[in-house]
Amino acid sequence: MPDTILIVDDEQAILQALSAILMDEGYRVMEAPDGVSAIKVVAKEPPSVMLLDIWMPEQDGLETLRQIRDS
Repeated sequence: MPDTILIVDDEQAILQALSAILMDEGYRVMEAPDGVSAIKVVAKEPPSVMLLDIWMPEQDGLETLRQIRDS
């Protein structure tokens, strides 16, 4: 089973571009459009790697990372 990468970004174009590149390289990719969604995804299925945008509305990437780390 390939490694899973979670991409978290509020810009749809970035999500699509990174997903396409990583899937072409054989990775399994999950996407989240914001920090709250990312926390839910990680709780259900922790990824091998997470690419996390720092500047997102409502909940930034650093706060998202803190909550994931502390859970």
